[in-house]
Amino acid sequence: MLSSNLKLKSLTSEDLSAILELDQACFGGLWTLEGYQRELDSPNSDLLGIFAPHSSKTLLGMGCFWSILEEAHITIVAVHPQYQRQGLGQALIYALLKTASDRNLELATLEVRASNEAAISLYQKFGFKTAGRRRRYYQDNGEDALILWLSDLQQPSFMEKLQHWHNMIEAQLQKSAWQLI
Repeated sequence: MLSSNLKLKSLTSEDLSAILELDQACFGGLWTLEGYQRELDSPNSDLLGIFAPHSSKTLLGMGCFWSILEEAHITIVAVHPQYQRQGLGQALIYALLKTASDRNLELATLEVRASNEAAISLYQKFGFKTAGRRRRYYQDNGEDALILWLSDLQQPSFMEKLQHWHNMIEAQLQKSAWQLI
């Protein structure tokens, strides 16, 4: 089985139409073009994308976090529905955490729908723990959000975890015929 190459990179204004298309496919239009442009322009925001050069959908996934003091607040993790359950979400979480660590941030946090078991399981793979609950957080249906937290991004043990996750993700991607370049 031939593997297809994946490329992970920071997103730019040139990617805006692909970003909006992915947002629509995953969230039904969560953020606007102006909202994404603000993220791209902000020095406190990191917006990363996974691309497959030979795919009909070139932007397969994206993730974003805001740097707030010593915290990486993860705001978006999205993988196109056609490409879910292939390790791309893991690659995005890894890339976000590595970028946060490289920026000398000490912890990561995010909110996730309490019913989103697949996402919660993904975050727990990376050591996120439930720190609390935001009641009726989501405006579309009043669902609660769980607040997940991961600390010690600057500890030597976290660097070891990053290497372990990198190896785990490469193996998972290979099972789905992907190769990160």
